[in-house]
Amino acid sequence: MKEEFYFYTEGFTVGYHGVPLIKNIEIRLKKGEILTLIGPNGAGKTTILKSIIRQLAPIGGVVYLDGSNMHELSGRELSKKMSVVLTERVRPEMMTCKDVVATGRYPYTGKFGVLSRDDHRIVMESMELVHIAELADRDFSKTSDGQKQRVMLARAICQEPDMIVLDEPTSFLDIKYKLEFLSIIQKMSRSKNLSVIMSLHELELAERIADKIVCVKGDKVDRFGTPEEIFTPGYIPKLYQMTTGSYDELSGNLELEPVKGTPKVFVLAGAGTGTTVYRRLQREGIPFATGILWENDLDYPSAKALASEIISLKPFQPVEDAVLEHAKELIDFCQQVICTVDVGMYKDANQGLRELYDYAMQKHNM
Repeated sequence: MKEEFYFYTEGFTVGYHGVPLIKNIEIRLKKGEILTLIGPNGAGKTTILKSIIRQLAPIGGVVYLDGSNMHELSGRELSKKMSVVLTERVRPEMMTCKDVVATGRYPYTGKFGVLSRDDHRIVMESMELVHIAELADRDFSKTSDGQKQRVMLARAICQEPDMIVLDEPTSFLDIKYKLEFLSIIQKMSRSKNLSVIMSLHELELAERIADKIVCVKGDKVDRFGTPEEIFTPGYIPKLYQMTTGSYDELSGNLELEPVKGTPKVFVLAGAGTGTTVYRRLQREGIPFATGILWENDLDYPSAKALASEIISLKPFQPVEDAVLEHAKELIDFCQQVICTVDVGMYKDANQGLRELYDYAMQKHNM
């Protein structure tokens, strides 16, 4: 069983100064798989990663890499199998970006660290892979945080490892480079059979990129499994001990607290057209009602989180008379009706929605 995993732990316990922080960590990772660690700030994700890469000595247990006890490997042996990208600022003096990337080749050079023609080719290929070839001659200290992060990724790739460990690698990247960065990681895991372990704060990205997820909470790994096993209803708010706002595991929808009170506005929405209006009303402090929405509608997660009252139906359930009458009562009660859908949508929809739209038009002179 264990032989099929490239990386796994047994009874792994980490902490500081002999005091356990997280006990009996069980992680299993195959070649080419991506594993992410998620959990609240201060939960110990970085401590786990630093213990894996031997920056911290574990308090107990064993880490196996490619069948060997990782803590028995020499530094050079480990460097050929694993590379690391941490969030800690590196400040090399008088080095260009290419110089920094080139340090990833040192496990393969002789004791004088002289790079061969093949080494230089790998350095440039690594920089091109993360789209920083134009930074080759720039002073590393004069680059942005996002550029530095990509330089360090190129350095890790240049090392030609079987496994890469990254601590919050997207922290200093804008959305364009977050997606580009993770797409590179995903492509390499598939094309080069690269195993990846990283911590991420962005749950929506962790859910999309990871093959396996480790959830760190308290003094233990609370869950370990596939995204489908982790992102189950109600689990993420529990993991992060959320006390305000809401998170929908199915859609990845994160919303602020709803405005309490009697609804003043009724929103006729559907097909994802109402979400921006819901959020605007929330920002303006206006309580609202919305419907009629089926629970598989794109607007439903935000409506459920933000509306004072939502009239909803199970997927494909017909609009019954009692539901329609309740919606009309809310329209009568509200001071304003906002329709976010195209009129033609209601004309082509089922009889209940057409009737509700016509009723709103009549009552509020829409």
